[in-house]
Amino acid sequence: MLRAAPPAAQDGTLILYEYPLNERVRTLLRLEDLFERLEFFAGKEHALDHHVALVTLFEILDVAGRADLKSDLLQELERQRQTLIAFRNNPDVSGEALDRILAQIDEAARGLGAITGKSGQHLRDNEWLMSIRSRTIIAGGACEFDLPSYYAWQHRPFEARQRDIAGWAAPFKPLYDSLAIVLRLLRESAQRSVLSAQQGSFQQSLGGKTYQMVQVRLDETTGAIPEISANKYLLWIRFTSQDGDLRPRPFEGTVDFELALCNL
Repeated sequence: MLRAAPPAAQDGTLILYEYPLNERVRTLLRLEDLFERLEFFAGKEHALDHHVALVTLFEILDVAGRADLKSDLLQELERQRQTLIAFRNNPDVSGEALDRILAQIDEAARGLGAITGKSGQHLRDNEWLMSIRSRTIIAGGACEFDLPSYYAWQHRPFEARQRDIAGWAAPFKPLYDSLAIVLRLLRESAQRSVLSAQQGSFQQSLGGKTYQMVQVRLDETTGAIPEISANKYLLWIRFTSQDGDLRPRPFEGTVDFELALCNL
C-alpha cells in the first residue's frame, strides 16, 4: 500500500508518499487514515457526512480488531520509553522536551492498558449499530426502506448525531493516541537525502538493514507517481505518470525527489 499524505501534510508543492515496510506499520497507517477521515466527516453537519463517519467507524472496528494490536503498541511504547530515557543526560537533548514526550508515552500506555476485552467490543455489543453495519456492506443496503430506524436517526439534529458518533468513537481514543505517538517518533527518525531517478527508476542497496517505512517527497508539477517495493537488501522505486484516462504508464524522464528511510 502506497499512502499519499493528506493535503495538510504536504510541504508547499511537495507531495509526501509513505510506504510501510512491515505489517505493523501498515496497520498503523491504515488506522491513522481512518481516524483522520472519521474526524473530518464527524465534524460536518449533513446526514450524508455522518453516514460516511459511521461507515468509517465500522472500518476502524475491523482493523482494530486484530488480536495483537494492543500488545504490539504497548511493547512499542515501552521500547521507545526506554530508548528515550537513555538520552536524559545527553547535553544535546532538551530535558524539557524529553520529559514532555515521556509523559505523553506514559499517558498513552496507561490509557491503552486500561482497555479491557477486544478493541471495539462496545460497538459489537450494540445491536442497532451492528444491524446498520450488516447492511452497509451491501451496495445501497442502508436505504430508508431497509433501515427505517437509521433513517430516523439521520433526521435528528446534527448536534445529536455528532454526540452519538463522538460517544461511539471515544473508547478508541487510547488506541489513536498510542499509534499517533509511535508514528510521530517513526517519522522523526527519518534519514533524509535528495536524489534523482534516471529514466523514472531508482534502486538503492539497504545492506541488510531493516527499515520500517519509506518516505518519498516530490514536486507535484512533475506528474510523477512513485511505486515502491523493498526488502532488507534493496529499495526499488519506479515512477509512473497518468495519461488521459488516468492509467499509469512508465515515467521516462529524470525525477528529482527526497527520500527518507525511517526506523525506530
